Amino acid sequence: MVDVSGKEVTVREASAAGRVLLSANVVRALRSGDVPKGDALAVARIAGIQAVKRTPELIPLAHPVAVHAVVVDLVVVDAGVDIVATVRTADRTGIEMEALTAVAVSALALVDMVKAVDRHARITDVRVTAKSGGRSGDWSET
Repeated sequence: MVDVSGKEVTVREASAAGRVLLSANVVRALRSGDVPKGDALAVARIAGIQAVKRTPELIPLAHPVAVHAVVVDLVVVDAGVDIVATVRTADRTGIEMEALTAVAVSALALVDMVKAVDRHARITDVRVTAKSGGRSGDWSET
């Protein structure tokens, strides 16, 4: 692991996004609340939040970071579901991996919830969209 003990504690935030491409039937089921396994969006949201806290167990060499806030939003769109996660800390290292993990695990949970209805569900475009704080400063994909 990289030694971060000499770094200053600063407020840091990172956002990540991704998409799960789904069939029109699944999009209709999500919008009407008729997914056979239950509330797929709620399950995916909780899975993403839970995953943030487990990031150092999942990603080799990731530092345990004190997570102070997590927001995971899932929005049903015509092509599927857009996922955005924002994670905040006051610590010595960044929180990008936690934001990415939230999106990836939310997407995996959503696929699990709908796989019986849509075997072609596909996770795409998982990426960091913004970060702030720390020595390297702010960054945004836009």
